[in-house]
Parts: sequence; C-alpha cells; structure tokens
Amino acid sequence: MILQETYTLNNGVKVPKLGLGTWQIPDGEEAYYSVLWALQNGYRHIDTAMAYGNEASVGRAIKDSGIAREEIFVTTKLPAEHKGYKITHQCFEKSLEALGLDYIDLYLIHAPWPWSNIGKDCTQENIESWKAMEEIYDTGKVKAIGVSNFEPKHIKPLLAEAKYVPMMNQIRFHIGEKQEETINYCKPLDIRITAYSPLATGRILGNKAIASMAEKYKVTPAQICIRYCLQKDTVVIPKSTKKERIISNSQVDFVISEEDMKVLDQM
Repeated sequence: MILQETYTLNNGVKVPKLGLGTWQIPDGEEAYYSVLWALQNGYRHIDTAMAYGNEASVGRAIKDSGIAREEIFVTTKLPAEHKGYKITHQCFEKSLEALGLDYIDLYLIHAPWPWSNIGKDCTQENIESWKAMEEIYDTGKVKAIGVSNFEPKHIKPLLAEAKYVPMMNQIRFHIGEKQEETINYCKPLDIRITAYSPLATGRILGNKAIASMAEKYKVTPAQICIRYCLQKDTVVIPKSTKKERIISNSQVDFVISEEDMKVLDQM
C-alpha cells in the first residue's frame, strides 16, 4: 500500500512516498481537519511552511491524532524572504515552537530568491542559510535538510561550500511540467525530488487525454496525475481540504503502463 511505502534519503532517513501538502490551506479549522483526516486515513507525511501561516494548526492536528510522533514525517520551510545565517536559526526555532514539536523531519530553503523578487541573485545569503541549517542538522533537531524551487545554478554554489549535500529538492512537477534539467542534475547527487502541485493546482484535471486515461484505468484524473509522479520516483504531496479527496488521492495502488507513461510524457 502506497501510504506505507518510503524512499530513503542520502543520509539514510526514510520519507513516505505520499504526503499531504498544505499550501493555500488557511490556518484554523481547515488546516487542522485536513491534517487530522489525512493522519486518520493512513497518511504519515505532512508538508507545511512558515509562509503558509498554518504551522500551529498542523502541529495541533498531529498532537490530537494520537499517533506516535516518530511515525509522522513533518516538513516545513525557511521563508523565501528570510536569508542568512542568524535569521535561519531564528526561523527554525519559531517553526519548531509553532508546530509544538521537539524536532522536524525535513527543513527546506523555500526558494532561492524572495517571492517578491524572483530571479534575484541570493547566492551568498543561501550559502549562509545552508551553513545554519547544517548546524541545526548536527544538533539532531532536524532529521534532514534540503532546498525547494532550486535549479542546478542555485545548487552548485551551495555544494562548493557545503558539508552536506541537500537531501531533498522540492519542485513544481506534474504531467506537462517535467523539469528535466533539474531532475537530471539532482539524480546522480542522490538529491531526492518532491513533486508539489502534482495536479497543477487543478488546472490539468480537465484535460481530455488525462480524463480518457483515467477512464481506462477506472480511476480519477487526480489519481492518474499522482500515480504519474510516483512512477517518476518523486515524493508526491497533493493538497486537499476535502476528506473524500484526501482519501481518494491515496488510492493509487495501480500501475500506469510504460506505453501510457510515454503518452503522458509527451503532454
């Protein structure tokens, strides 16, 4: 069953292949119940970020689930706007406190540049943030560290100064958005890929070819999209606030044929 399957990161830590993404889920009841329903229905990987503003609700749901902390893999992120050594330490502690946890499983630099200034060169600041994250990692307060939205040109300068190779790169990845250059760069370095927005924020669910393939496999278009990402060896974190969809998104224990994967690759 997919919810029990894991990948092993380059430091030996196991990460569940399928998780719940919480981007765009407001703090409060929506975030709380989305996470609680996911955990009650077998999910063991929850992805959040300080920038989402919902860490407190995510943490409360984890606590109220009654599931042992070590069974749940929690990802959060250093805000894209906050770069540098000192602020990274401060943000990590704030996230830890907001989540109400003793440790975080995966901490990521949310983006190589601030969202308000996409493309800005923040190489030196990212190196400083990475140094702080390595220090946090050495304390055991975080089990794995990585990056998000980083292309090879952002990762290379980090590696030149790094003590540890990033364990994860979380990128936008879905049918029609394959990011081959980044994937091909990360693979030999054993940097695992997480696919966020596997449903392209819902934009590809109405695609006729995907709908037709879903009919063929007797599944939903969303399940085809999620399964595609899984067969590309990525960690997948679909987001939903609807209980039935959260459950449905985890029912992907079928296999898309090689031939059909090639069709999806061409989209």
